[in-house]
Amino acid sequence: MAKRILIVNVNWVGDVIFSTPFIRAVRMANPDAHIACLLHPRCKDMLERNPRLDEIIIYDEEGLHKSLPGKLRLVLELRRKRFDTAFLLHRSFTKALLTYMAGIKERIGYATKNRRNILTAAVEDPDGEIHKVEYFLNIARASGINPAGVSYEFFVEDPDRRSAGEMLAKEGVSEKDTVAVLCPGGNWGPKRWPKERFAALGDMLAEKMGAKIVISGSGKDEALAGDVKRMMKSPAIVTAGRTTLRGLGALLERANLVVANDSGPMHMAVAMKTRTIALFGPTSPELTGPYGDGKYSVLVGRSGSKDAGCQVPCYDLACGSNDCMAGITVADVFEKARRMLS
Repeated sequence: MAKRILIVNVNWVGDVIFSTPFIRAVRMANPDAHIACLLHPRCKDMLERNPRLDEIIIYDEEGLHKSLPGKLRLVLELRRKRFDTAFLLHRSFTKALLTYMAGIKERIGYATKNRRNILTAAVEDPDGEIHKVEYFLNIARASGINPAGVSYEFFVEDPDRRSAGEMLAKEGVSEKDTVAVLCPGGNWGPKRWPKERFAALGDMLAEKMGAKIVISGSGKDEALAGDVKRMMKSPAIVTAGRTTLRGLGALLERANLVVANDSGPMHMAVAMKTRTIALFGPTSPELTGPYGDGKYSVLVGRSGSKDAGCQVPCYDLACGSNDCMAGITVADVFEKARRMLS
């Protein structure tokens, strides 16, 4: 009987991308296994087309499974699926307890949140801070699995590509055009490069490189993308809020260049092997920057180089100065873009 493996994943789009080298490693070590992933509903599209998984199980901890009865229903569902092994990428006690209550014999994860006693194999935290990709892969290594590469993956299909192409064609973009995608969003304000600079960069790319400018992101970035377009002198196409997550992936794959803050779309662009410029300030590229193979470059603001005396990474969501991101000039980004497009 084929082994049955459950991967308990993390809750954020960017972090789920970081988990894909782990998923690949587990699949390559267990080619005949049934491999499922327990996932937050907002991240479903990140893995729905991943061919290394056989099943996605939704854990809606803010809705359907928020209550105790909801959690018990999930436990019963997991019991019925008779998993042999659970890999816990998420650090929470609750998720480890769910796998214990579900009767999964092997439960492997970091010894965090007082959960050492409910894991069958407790992995010790690394001595120093390491990239999230390596943090997850350490769980594989502790289980005797040798990872096959560290590059992350995002999968799109031909219908996603056709949809992205048709959307661009309706806006007058041909297959021969150079497309630069700007992603001004980020899940909190201090991570965002000033929108005025995205607008100025868009104008320079349009005027000096002949690029068609697309301003993209998720639905919550729609207003910000509109602001950037209004600040530009050159024409721009706003696709924020107009695509699915896989549609966004196909758009980023089509692009000749992507410029983005530390965000999910940035990591998706890297996964699609698109030329990518990643802008960092309060967060650390050593921990959450682009990783593995790809055509990417990282630009770090003043805070990131400690010139402003700030501690990095910084998670001060109330910071109103944006000094670290302001340390990245339009000229810096344009010169990097010019070289990457040449």
